[in-house]
Amino acid sequence: MTQTLPAPEVAPGYDTTRVLTVPNILSFVRLAGIPVFLWCLLVLKADILAISILAIAGITDFLDGYLARSWHQVSRLGQVLDPIADRLYILAIICGLASRGVLPWILVIVLVARDVMLATLIPSLRSRGFASLPVHFLGKIATFCLLYAFPFVLLGEQVFSGAHVFGIFGWAVVLWGAFFYWWAGILYMFQGVSFLRRTPPLAMQFVAE
Repeated sequence: MTQTLPAPEVAPGYDTTRVLTVPNILSFVRLAGIPVFLWCLLVLKADILAISILAIAGITDFLDGYLARSWHQVSRLGQVLDPIADRLYILAIICGLASRGVLPWILVIVLVARDVMLATLIPSLRSRGFASLPVHFLGKIATFCLLYAFPFVLLGEQVFSGAHVFGIFGWAVVLWGAFFYWWAGILYMFQGVSFLRRTPPLAMQFVAE
């Protein structure tokens, strides 16, 4: 059975092992919006509708974390589900916008490479009974910047007076978000490698016992 890696010198834990909590349902709703967003963006070319879906996803992203803490519904599933939903949304957005020619593919490669780098830690973490690294505050800032900047980039592509202002603002936040995204990724790598060096695999722990 896997669990989320505790932050150093902090007892993070969780409040429940339940699956059907309000925060988890919001995360499932956010995940369900991904194919709808891509359909609106790539098939219908309904940009405003696609932006609206991203706005709803952003609201649910804030709400599920807030409610989990306020209602003491932090769950083991939620600790894994929430960052997965964020990663999938970022992947869907950047690939969708790149397919439309709104983003350069080099930016897609830069952002995906960071997640591929972190994915190399997963087998070693699972061998020690953990599913993921704890969410770092800087990582949340990076995710927030990216998720909220891309809709402005898409707005900047629209044909109406002042649309370019949205594009300029969106690109400024995207660049900062990409910088923070990689910075957080490097911190995660250091944290993960440090943990792996201190913690032997479960099989070795059982032998030692």
